[in-house]
Amino acid sequence: MNIQLVDSLIQVIESLTLEESLLFQEKLSAKAIQSTPGVCGGNARIRNTRIPVWTLVSLHKQGADDAELLRNYPGLSGFDLDNAWRYYDRHREQIDRIIVDSQTDEAV
Repeated sequence: MNIQLVDSLIQVIESLTLEESLLFQEKLSAKAIQSTPGVCGGNARIRNTRIPVWTLVSLHKQGADDAELLRNYPGLSGFDLDNAWRYYDRHREQIDRIIVDSQTDEAV
C-alpha cells in the first residue's frame, strides 16, 4: 500500500472548494455503479460485482435495512449502499420498472 499517495490524495481532497468537492463526490459515486452489457442483464450494479441495484432496492422495499443487506452481502460496504440509494433516487422509474418486470417473470 502506498501510504504517501493516500496522504497526498487526502491533502488534495481537503483543499477542494465546496463546488469541487461536490463534483468529486458525484464522479466517485458514478464509478461505484456500473452498467455493462452482458453482466446482470446490462442493469446497473454495484462496482465490480454481480449485485444489481434493483435487487438491493427491492429487498429494501421489502423491509431489509442496511445492516441486514450488509450481513447478506458481505462484499458490500455502507458506501456501496449509499451509492445504490442515490442511484435509485436519480433513476427511480427505471429501477421500479425492472423490479416489476422481475416479479412478473417470477410469476410466469
